[in-house]
Amino acid sequence: MATRADAVANAREHFQSGQFLKELDRRVGYQTESLNADKADALRAYLVENLQPAFAELDFKTRLIESPTGRGPYLIADYQENAARPTVLTYGHGDVVDGMVGEWRDGLNPWQTTVKGDRVYGRGTADNKGQHSINMAALRAVKQARGGKLGFNAKFIIETGEEIGSPDLREVCEAHREELKADLFIASDGPRLSGERPTIFLGCRGGNRIHLDVNLREGGNHSGNWGGVLANPATILASAIASLVDGKGRMKLEILKPPPISNRVRAALADVEIKPTADEPQLAEDWGEEGLTAAERLYAWNTLEVLAMSSGNIDKPANAIPGKANAVLQLRFVVGTRHLEVIDAVRDYLHKNGFPMVEVSGTQRFAASRTDMDSPWIDWAANSIRTTTGKAPAVLPNFGGSLPNDVFSEGLGLPTIWVPHSYPGCSQHAPDEHILLPVTEEALTIMAGLFWDLGETPHKG
Repeated sequence: MATRADAVANAREHFQSGQFLKELDRRVGYQTESLNADKADALRAYLVENLQPAFAELDFKTRLIESPTGRGPYLIADYQENAARPTVLTYGHGDVVDGMVGEWRDGLNPWQTTVKGDRVYGRGTADNKGQHSINMAALRAVKQARGGKLGFNAKFIIETGEEIGSPDLREVCEAHREELKADLFIASDGPRLSGERPTIFLGCRGGNRIHLDVNLREGGNHSGNWGGVLANPATILASAIASLVDGKGRMKLEILKPPPISNRVRAALADVEIKPTADEPQLAEDWGEEGLTAAERLYAWNTLEVLAMSSGNIDKPANAIPGKANAVLQLRFVVGTRHLEVIDAVRDYLHKNGFPMVEVSGTQRFAASRTDMDSPWIDWAANSIRTTTGKAPAVLPNFGGSLPNDVFSEGLGLPTIWVPHSYPGCSQHAPDEHILLPVTEEALTIMAGLFWDLGETPHKG
């Protein structure tokens, strides 16, 4: 009689045989750069040539959905076994950021996987081809253990525009709401808390870009002839920013801050330690909101970051007062923040406090979302991972970065459980992107255990 242990062993064997890395190498070979208009054919080919046959082997029915805005296509895969059993929806993205050819260590080719030590290099290994490949392989392991059955129904949606902000994912999901109907959402993206500790996160922080522009005059003016009598836009801009966030990264304007952290969130983060490895940036001392742990600052609080500043020519500075200065700030925020009011509030505050010359505008807004911390699916997933690994997973109320979680949690009304398979030092979005072999093997077993346990769930919901 098949057991949970059989499913986990199947997943481990798939990794140890080398088959998983062969599959991943084929997928990495598709140059699916969504920012590059010349790669539209590769985006489509990844879905049609690679994923559709792979899903067919798992007995999924698939179809392509065209982007309503003319961007990359979507793949919906559907496996129906028993209407009385639970249905899980999962997600992945086949697009990647720029390959950055020529910038990788030792001249590595980003479009093929290369194993060095315990690292597997290649564009998309961590974000996100490796992660949805793990989940697909885990489904296969469970089907093999159950004699061709999963014990539940499963649906996938794979997009090809996540790296350009998922511009029409919500529209596609709304248009195919019935087709994507499920009881639970489980997917994988982003990093774990650390390479050593399995992690669950329930949503993501949102983001608002805030543009500050001080345009006083055309060109520069000699600093000797005009210094002291002309307003300096760079000085004005620096002072305006300092009125919003101090030299310790602490926000001064209340509208930028979230509601108080709940006891439930504090309890979930109580055993979460932010501990960078030797090759990761080390935490700054005395930075950020006072009275919070590092985990609370990262996962339960808001931050206002200066992303870029410009005035004059830093490479060839002239002895001149610049005519303009510009900055782009970003508010990363958690659920409950009054983020729709931020741009107007910042503008009003600056204009009323000595900076009427600062123009304030907003771009690239994305929402914060998270599953209710009281959802029974959280303990279910944590117990499953603990059973497989013997480790208590970190349960994060939300990912520090951003993902289109709100499309599924708010748009489709699903409890969302994210189980990431990379780690903070994976170099996603940079040269030398990689996954770790030990984490990948463990992730395959974790997902096989989760999917087996879902098949043991007695009824829908």
